[in-house]
Amino acid sequence: MEKRIFTFGNLTFFIALQLLFGLKVQAQWDFNTNYFKIHINDKGFITSMKNTTVASNREFSPTDKPSPLMCLYDSSKKKYYEPQQAKFEQKNNTFTLNYSNGSVAKVVLAPKTKYFKLTLQSLTKREGIDDIQWGSYHTNITNLFGEIIGVARDTTKAVNYAIGTMALNDQTTGGIANTEGEAAPFQYIIHSPDKIKFPLPANLHEGQIFSIGGDGISDVAFYSHPEEYYRILYGNAAMIDNKGQVYITYHSKDRTKKRDIFFSLIPMLATNIPNHQEIAPIPGVDYIGSSIALWGSPDNTALMDVLQNIVVSEGLPYPTVNGKWVKDPARYTPDVTSEGNLFDSIVSYTKQLGFKAIEANDLPYYKVNRSYKGYIDGKNFETKPFKFTSGNKSHKEFTDISNAQGIFMGRHTIATALAPGTRDASPIPSDSLCYLQKRLLVKSISATDTIIAINDPKYLDEIASWEGHCKNLNMVKIGKELIHYLGVSKTAPYHLLNVKRGYWDTTPSSHKANDAIYKLQVTINYGYDGLIPDLNLQDAVAADYADVAKINGIYFMDLDGQEFLFNTGQGYYGVKRFFRKMFDRAAYHKIDYIRITGATLSEGSWHYQSVWNVGGGKNMYDVEKRVWRSTTSEGKDIRDVAYANYFPATFGGNFSIDKSSKVEDYEHVQAISVGIGATYMLGINQKSVESCPQKYQIFTAIRTWEDARAANAFPDDLKKKLANPKRNWTLEKGKDNNTWILFEKLNGTKINPITLIRAKGY
Repeated sequence: MEKRIFTFGNLTFFIALQLLFGLKVQAQWDFNTNYFKIHINDKGFITSMKNTTVASNREFSPTDKPSPLMCLYDSSKKKYYEPQQAKFEQKNNTFTLNYSNGSVAKVVLAPKTKYFKLTLQSLTKREGIDDIQWGSYHTNITNLFGEIIGVARDTTKAVNYAIGTMALNDQTTGGIANTEGEAAPFQYIIHSPDKIKFPLPANLHEGQIFSIGGDGISDVAFYSHPEEYYRILYGNAAMIDNKGQVYITYHSKDRTKKRDIFFSLIPMLATNIPNHQEIAPIPGVDYIGSSIALWGSPDNTALMDVLQNIVVSEGLPYPTVNGKWVKDPARYTPDVTSEGNLFDSIVSYTKQLGFKAIEANDLPYYKVNRSYKGYIDGKNFETKPFKFTSGNKSHKEFTDISNAQGIFMGRHTIATALAPGTRDASPIPSDSLCYLQKRLLVKSISATDTIIAINDPKYLDEIASWEGHCKNLNMVKIGKELIHYLGVSKTAPYHLLNVKRGYWDTTPSSHKANDAIYKLQVTINYGYDGLIPDLNLQDAVAADYADVAKINGIYFMDLDGQEFLFNTGQGYYGVKRFFRKMFDRAAYHKIDYIRITGATLSEGSWHYQSVWNVGGGKNMYDVEKRVWRSTTSEGKDIRDVAYANYFPATFGGNFSIDKSSKVEDYEHVQAISVGIGATYMLGINQKSVESCPQKYQIFTAIRTWEDARAANAFPDDLKKKLANPKRNWTLEKGKDNNTWILFEKLNGTKINPITLIRAKGY
């Protein structure tokens, strides 16, 4: 055997020559970044992943689970094709991958300084291949998995390493190719992040799946397992196997073809069973050009060093606050949520606290209505919803005050729900509504007929959307009329049952035979009642949000019902598309930043979303008991998801200041907030605040912590101490605006002073 090694920059070729009945050549390749080395064999599998920042070059690729560079997926056969043979051309950094079905893929692997860029250049023999899958990339990491962005993390001091992927364009999304509806099920998985601290009971095993809790309607009750080894799932870009080992997957679908799905985000609950849905094709959105970054680096520097580098280098969404990326922990700033419907001092309070945004939670849900053309208070801002003792104000008048002081005002919205009585819903419904099924009218009907004969009853007996199955929202659209119904006759000729014509104040009218009947995709009720736009109308709704922001000065949006973005059936692609349209329109208006929070977090929203301030009270964090899971496990569950995905955790809406509020409680809240990396919305009721004897001391204490956080003055090892709820701290301003003195408090006495210093560049 003769072994030859050729080196070209950061690429090394190992060519093994064997004499066996002639000359047989086998090639294998090594690729390097500053922190990471991978080895790819002649079948197109990654067989080694190493940390090159330490002398031992720890191996992270399981010997029994090599990782395919890219797989193909045929959804009609429910079959994956792994690469069988690989060749590499160094001159153009291109792999040629051959598959057993005869397909040949060209994949460019371009080594960058801190990541590998993988791009599908072409694919032959595409028949039946409607999805390509990057990976799965298997690791032997068993600590944390970030299922939203696709990362395996070992946060221990001994290892301190992470391996991950990131989509580099919108048509590439996190998760497994065969995920129904392309939004991973919302459920629990059994995984212990530390088998010594949190050993699994004998009746549980790694990777075991359980339903979320509750009745499927109350989102508070979803969170029902306080045990640390119950991990709630918000995606499947990273998952764990039956050994607890993390594997990472991204994929890209051919969206130019019509397809059918059977989808529910919560399929294990009877109140959220799947619905059948026809998915319309999207011209020009294909998997050719799909691209990801594959990276490995020390975990404690991965976010700000590697992920930020990928985002900036590849031109991905990069919202900034005061010149810093919103993912920078120094920008994990809490917000105010207003209470009591009196706004005289809210801006003043917020500024004293060092916070940057106010959610006007006193006002009703903001419901999208494009008929306003952005003027939600009228063309002359004549509506005055903000109560001031000196005279009420419009949104524009309020934000003229707040924005001038660097404080955004925000609204609690219902995402893309098109409510009754709004443009696009009723009394004249849009022709660009999302539908579940399309059928034909068998016979012409008058404006008063209630016998509506249909050509095919299949799936029309399903109630409303997958979420809640609300009977009052079960409707079809014919022309410009909405028609409510419940059920379909069991025998031919098939017709809709329990029909109500002219639903939602639409106009009953005659319709001809063979007119299209659309069973509409909808939201849920409980005040969220609405129709779902199709992707084209969703684009317009996204742009409308930006117009509302521009005209009214509203730069903070809380998207309740954010899961409605999955209702188009386009999964995380649909989410990305919505936010891209909103932010592109905002850029057109020269709006630098829109602060986004919402009901959920997904791979589609991760880049755009600043915070995830959901829930509240003792469901999230109990100051008195100093635990994350006092009444439900919501705080613990969301904390674990956020932290694992390099995203700020949250206390939700919490800690309202009232007559009994004490400084030490807020010092504790701030210490945990900085230590874990969590935000929250502080409840502010003007009358309650004024009743608090310690209000100014509380403002000063919180502001001191926020100034130090914004200065990036807390080192990582100190944050771990601050995150311990059993310890007490107080922070004082130092001799200037660049220093702070942190004291631990023991039995009320300040001890062990630590000087904190503003970090360079902050």
